[in-house]
Amino acid sequence: MPLSSPEYLLCFLPIIVAVTVLFRRSGHLRAAMQWLVLASLFFYGYARPVALIILFASVIFNYFCGTQITKKQKSWLAVGIIGNLLLLGTFKYATFFAGMIGVQEKLPSLVLPLAISFYTFTQIAYLVDASRGNAKAHSFVDYLLFVTFFPNLLAGPIARHSELAPQFTKKPSPGVSPDLAIGMTMLIIGLFKKVVIADTIATYANLVFNGATSGMVPTFAEAWIGALAYTMQLYFDFSGYSDMAIGSARMMGFVLPVNFNAPYRSLSIREFWKRWHMTLSRFIQEYLYIPLGGSRKGEVRTLVNLLVTMLLAGLWHGAGWTFVIWGGLHGVYLVINRIWTKMGMKLNGILALPLTLLSIVVGWVFFRADSLTTAMTMLQSMAGLNGMHWTLTGSSLATPLVWWRAGQMLIALAVLVMVAPTTQAFLGIDDAKPDGSVLQIRWKPTVLFALCSMILAVTSITTLFLSQEHVFLYFQF
Repeated sequence: MPLSSPEYLLCFLPIIVAVTVLFRRSGHLRAAMQWLVLASLFFYGYARPVALIILFASVIFNYFCGTQITKKQKSWLAVGIIGNLLLLGTFKYATFFAGMIGVQEKLPSLVLPLAISFYTFTQIAYLVDASRGNAKAHSFVDYLLFVTFFPNLLAGPIARHSELAPQFTKKPSPGVSPDLAIGMTMLIIGLFKKVVIADTIATYANLVFNGATSGMVPTFAEAWIGALAYTMQLYFDFSGYSDMAIGSARMMGFVLPVNFNAPYRSLSIREFWKRWHMTLSRFIQEYLYIPLGGSRKGEVRTLVNLLVTMLLAGLWHGAGWTFVIWGGLHGVYLVINRIWTKMGMKLNGILALPLTLLSIVVGWVFFRADSLTTAMTMLQSMAGLNGMHWTLTGSSLATPLVWWRAGQMLIALAVLVMVAPTTQAFLGIDDAKPDGSVLQIRWKPTVLFALCSMILAVTSITTLFLSQEHVFLYFQF
């Protein structure tokens, strides 16, 4: 059930929030947890109930491993990690690796379970935390809710057990809570980002990338508009989802970790990964990069660790060479950034920002392309190797008027991305870091802000009903 679907927004979420708040406010915390477990399982199995079998099997296996680890049976950590990787590898990577050795046709067709990467990573982190003493013993219902909690089940944020689980058993503060208003505002902002902004700019990205896939060669200008359109689509799609997930949880009184902090304002690729999908970056650093040795075993080993970490991060996003290259490209970026920094060299902010953005956009081309051929066609056109045609009619992908509208929207979105406050800064969320925004606007529970929220909500809901499909991009990962 997508968070942007009418079923979720107009039926599922209001009922779940109302009952959860009622239980928690009346002191029935255990009943609230049981209710949320049922709601989360319904949410996950709504479209494909059979996927619940795999989810349940994964949860039971990891819960058992976790209980053994908390009893100081540390050997179960290896068992748990191997089991999780085997499950993920079977459903997500078996076909890819079989294709590498030419036996793909001999494998049975497997449907990738929704969100398997996210709930697998969540549970691997839990097992490691349990081995470190950072996750204590708990009941099966507690653990089941931690893994399946519906706001962040499908695409994150990836929350630690120590961050999320204690909140379920914590009594809400007496008096009127601002959580409902803050959460609803964040949900509305996220919905607007997704259905109004991301899905609108997506039409231009799809036009160019699908054209390149079908064999058409975009002009220089078309290729850049397509690449920049996807850059904006992915930003507003995923940041919109994060807002909706965090907002949904906040409406019930639960706080999920911040996942976005104006990543396109980064002055280096290292800073970008501290701002983009922040909980995944944290996972990669704490549970992959540092265990590999981090920066503790010499400079050469550090550079190798960076490359390996990002290659695996790319492969986590998708079983295909485009994702491997995307991850490897970011690994190379981080290696160059580290060498550059070690040499004591620093770019001026005027140069650092566009250079970092250029690197990110080139990477997104591989991330979006459905094949290496499509990616190379796009990059060749962007580099002018297919001719420096500034006209917007050379490949007949669209009329000049379409590209003129696309250009206007890209300029408007670029200004919004660069100067507007982030959602968490706007709402004054405690763990939000300064984002350097030019516009310093702070939300208040006033009639004016309520009116603005209503306008955004009505616009988003209207757009939602007028369009056919609104699937979040990160659901495929």
